[in-house]
Amino acid sequence: MIKQIYLPFLLGLGGPIGSGNQYMPWIHINDLANIFLFAIKNDNVYGILNGVAPQPVTNKEFTKAFAQALKRPAIIPVPSIALNLIFNKERAKMMLEGQKVLPKRTEELGFQYQFSDINSACKDIVK
Repeated sequence: MIKQIYLPFLLGLGGPIGSGNQYMPWIHINDLANIFLFAIKNDNVYGILNGVAPQPVTNKEFTKAFAQALKRPAIIPVPSIALNLIFNKERAKMMLEGQKVLPKRTEELGFQYQFSDINSACKDIVK
């Protein structure tokens, strides 16, 4: 996802999607890779783990953190109608409604996140 939004945000053209109030699951790539390694190395890990960060954010919060990491403004919202025209109905719906996913079981098993908050994750990604 970062690859697709990097240039618009770098140019100061980023902004929240729709209202920006929808939750969006996120995770730093290092944490996702470490969840896989954690699951492989620990015999007590089985079944499904949610590969998401422990602190859910709204699209508006993500937009703010990513723009701040790039030291750019993010004031141009992407209107809902534009998403419906660009993407198929299901993809647009997913982007506009979002989903609040928590890594309850991942944390219960003892996994430790390196990037548990969106600000530190965004700063690391853009450095």
